[in-house]
Amino acid sequence: MDDCPFQLQVERFSPSGVEQITCLALLREVPGTRYVYDAVWKDRPVIVKWFVRWFHGRRHLRREWQGLSKLQEREIDAPLALFHGRTDRGGRAIVIEKITDARPLREALVTCCDPTEVSSLTVRLCLDLARYHDKGVLQKDLNLNNFLLQGERIVTIDLGQFRFQSGPVARGRSLSQLAQILSGLPQERRPPAGLILDEYLRARGWSRQASDEVVLETCIRREKMLAIERALRKYQRENTRHLWVRTHGCRALFDRAFCSGAEPIEFVRRLDDLMDRGKVLKAGNTCHVCHIVWNGKSIVVKRYNHQGWIHSLRHTLMRSRARRSWVSGHRLRLLDIGTPEPLAYIERLKGPLVWCSYIVTEFVPGGSLSDLLRDGYVGAEERRERIAQVEGLLRRLGDYRVSHGDTKHSNVLIGPDGPVLTDLDAVAVHRWRWTSQAAHRKDMARFAAACAAQTGRPG
Repeated sequence: MDDCPFQLQVERFSPSGVEQITCLALLREVPGTRYVYDAVWKDRPVIVKWFVRWFHGRRHLRREWQGLSKLQEREIDAPLALFHGRTDRGGRAIVIEKITDARPLREALVTCCDPTEVSSLTVRLCLDLARYHDKGVLQKDLNLNNFLLQGERIVTIDLGQFRFQSGPVARGRSLSQLAQILSGLPQERRPPAGLILDEYLRARGWSRQASDEVVLETCIRREKMLAIERALRKYQRENTRHLWVRTHGCRALFDRAFCSGAEPIEFVRRLDDLMDRGKVLKAGNTCHVCHIVWNGKSIVVKRYNHQGWIHSLRHTLMRSRARRSWVSGHRLRLLDIGTPEPLAYIERLKGPLVWCSYIVTEFVPGGSLSDLLRDGYVGAEERRERIAQVEGLLRRLGDYRVSHGDTKHSNVLIGPDGPVLTDLDAVAVHRWRWTSQAAHRKDMARFAAACAAQTGRPG
């Protein structure tokens, strides 16, 4: 696509005519499929969604246009649809009203420091959701970023995700949708589920049943897990946040902010040399860990060394340890569990085989939990507090059927914001509750044994 700004002509379908639009900035892209621009049409700020694929573009455009029309018929607060048509550069585009002086609702909720205001905003959103459901409107993707806050007004966007039915939404589906809203909030910012449930039921004119809150909590955990799986699929391909890099004998995925203003291919080529000159944190046969500075950023690089042809074949088929660490790091961060931010993963290839791989993460200042427990100047109360914090993280992992797999103290760092878990290539997600519980007990037992060994008391 051309660099902004550029001119886009749209031959509108009804009424017929050609409209000239100035695209000012790219807001979102799905490469080769859809581009969303901040634009101007006749001195009016608008949003242009440009669908470049012929068959799928027609379908998505029709869905968006029909969704907007039905929302307006049912008096749901949404941007005004202006027109749609073919573009002079191929594909089709829809032009809608831009909601000015607004910000994503998620941003407003996460940055707000007043718990009362967070609770009030969440209640308002859920009351809007109750109104949608009363009118038979379902939003399939209740991501908080799909709502804008403009003063006291909450406006819904991503209009292609709406579905419409002839009557009000049933109770079970309603609670599932309510859970999607609550699962999108960080755990520490989420208002009590019972409070939100009562407000929603009152808006629908329903009385509360004994099982409603239990059902809602179960749905919140399920929706959180489903949302994470959707996000992780996105995090393994190129998107607005991540850059896919391919060069001879190598492939890599970078966080765009990490490599901004630098050349990622050059980083890949010089990586082993940079590690040789960095501070060695761990040197072993299976992996080598270094602390280095690149592009003005303090980072940690872990290289998983080549261990033979069979080892390479196995990690080619099952995904490399670096890629598993990349996915696990993002999984834990989506669960609001402290872990170093993943910045890139790199795989070196020999033919079709992954020969060795690297995971790059942010550097977290601070020592390990092992160092803290051995430090004679650290009081017993602080030791107990840190151990309890780590046990809380492990319990939270267990709630979502995730196990760490290697809970020794050297894999827990005490950062400025509390404990963070590292060395994530053994993290596993369990389909069955009994396997999850067994793995969780093993994680807790190993951690307790390490605590007993270092504190001299039983775990």
